[in-house]
Amino acid sequence: MFKRFFEFSSSGKSESSNGTLAAGSTGSGLSLVEAAEESRRSAARPVSLELVNKSADFDQIYKNSTVKPPELAYNILKVIEMLASPHLKGMTPEAKRCALMMALEAAGAGIEDLLQDALVRQRALNDYAEKQQEKLNRFETEKTEENRSIQSELDRLTKQYMARIQANLDEVARQQDILLGWQKRKQEESQRIADAAAYLVPEGNSANGNGLSAVLERASQTRRPA
Repeated sequence: MFKRFFEFSSSGKSESSNGTLAAGSTGSGLSLVEAAEESRRSAARPVSLELVNKSADFDQIYKNSTVKPPELAYNILKVIEMLASPHLKGMTPEAKRCALMMALEAAGAGIEDLLQDALVRQRALNDYAEKQQEKLNRFETEKTEENRSIQSELDRLTKQYMARIQANLDEVARQQDILLGWQKRKQEESQRIADAAAYLVPEGNSANGNGLSAVLERASQTRRPA
């Protein structure tokens, strides 16, 4: 009875017991490493920022899938609708199942067809989710590469400006050394001037020491009238 159902299952992608795709069924898509290499070589293909439509139309997903759901008067979506009927509200799971089976039998709906329809739709959803994940992986890889490039440029600029800052600090220090050296020579020159001027006036006592001020003070004292 379920021959076509199992044939379809074995010919498609393997699934785990909960209906999800088994790991490793990524087809021939690029790995993250290959995508990163391709990004560096060709600046990467542009990826839409709208990675996943939060209001994705499931009907559109089913229509765009590689394997289309069979055209049935009663499909698995109809079963979902029937189970949500208020007439079945409050019934036990077994009672719901009996009522559902009676309705499907009366409508001439085949259980095999319904299960195959469920499998096709599940596969369409899994394929769509896988493509969205691959799209996100490519987007993440491109943005990671872009961030790496930005960081490299930032490091280069930081190094460049830090060098300029250090050059400014070095120049300030050099100018300070120049000024300190000149101030020392200035003190020596002032002392020579004061020493020379001291020979021009008599020796005497002065509170200003041996500087030029002391010499000028002694000179003014000698010019005072007796």
